[in-house]
Amino acid sequence: MQLRLRHSKGVATVQAQGDEPIALLQQRIQAISGISPELQQFKTGVPPKLRSLDYLVPELPVSTLGLASGDTLILTASSTPVAATQKPQPAAAAARPDPGPPSAIRPAGPSSNRPKYVVTDAGYLVHQVVPDDNSCMFSCIALAFEQSITKASHIREFVADGIKADPTKYNEAVLAMPPQSYISTILKPSSWGGAIELSVLVDYYNAQILSIDVETGRVDTFDPQVPTGQTCILLYSGIHYDTVFLTPDLDAPREWRQTLFPTASEPNTVLQAALDLATQLRKERAYTNTSNFDLRCQDCKIGLKGEKDARAHAQSTGHVNFGEY
Repeated sequence: MQLRLRHSKGVATVQAQGDEPIALLQQRIQAISGISPELQQFKTGVPPKLRSLDYLVPELPVSTLGLASGDTLILTASSTPVAATQKPQPAAAAARPDPGPPSAIRPAGPSSNRPKYVVTDAGYLVHQVVPDDNSCMFSCIALAFEQSITKASHIREFVADGIKADPTKYNEAVLAMPPQSYISTILKPSSWGGAIELSVLVDYYNAQILSIDVETGRVDTFDPQVPTGQTCILLYSGIHYDTVFLTPDLDAPREWRQTLFPTASEPNTVLQAALDLATQLRKERAYTNTSNFDLRCQDCKIGLKGEKDARAHAQSTGHVNFGEY
């Protein structure tokens, strides 16, 4: 798509593809305007609203920006890199100031739109927000194990292969539909993933997955048959999954991000920090009670109440495209 870029030097056209990472768009904007990615802010929409590409994860696709061909970006430069503003220091070196108690929650910069993080003795545990596009769980697994959100569709294939490989474990009673129908459904980009998919993926990666329920603080543990001592942590809001990563510094290169952690028999620093993140989200009511939330089937437009009705409707009609309202 073509975007119009208004900046201090004039007006230009910048190209973008929906499936390419935001980082590439940032680089093109820098080449035109001379403004580095961490300083890029823009207004878009009607009326124009201030946004910042730095508030988003550069490896996410451009499509998550919600832009369409022909849209105008009104570009300005922030005077200070957002990520560096009022940044506390981790307790990694004795010469640095004390960051306060372990797991002290700080906003990640001046904007509440940015992901939050928790300061720990090991560094910063950051809330990794992924797109709300029905593939959030697959995106989390792709980021944690494959280091690329673009591989989310491949994670669906891993699940399908795992169900095929173990028809005894994943039978019609467990799946609530014939296995082949379930496989066909889960391969669709509009299909949600949940506990069944996680139980398949722990064996595919031979790694433990912990899912923290934001509403209750409950930790659901998925253990592989052949553990390797690695753990992935997810945050579950009732209808959406996000994940977390650990970094020694907020300005550290992206390749320094740690997305898998040593498996512990009892809560460790990273797990406690993730629980603290869930507590903060709970205080902000960033969760949905799936027993009574209102849904609409996007295929036949029928109204539904809660996850139970949605599952029953999906089983009887084959419809899997739901939206909350």
